[in-house]
Amino acid sequence: MQETLIDTQVNYTIEYQGQLYLIEQVPARVCQETGEEYLAPETVEHIQALIQSGQPPTRVISTPVYRYT
Repeated sequence: MQETLIDTQVNYTIEYQGQLYLIEQVPARVCQETGEEYLAPETVEHIQALIQSGQPPTRVISTPVYRYT
């Protein structure tokens, strides 16, 4: 199967030290067939630095959490 990757922006979530973070407008390549998202190593490093920097977030949202049981 031939994959078609497009350059776009995605929302990316990551859990760090028990806290859930949402990063908006992250540059990524997305497979049109599967929806799989690929981030460049530099992008991942930038996200990690952003979270660890301690700078205030753009905004804060409340997120409901459910346990799948």
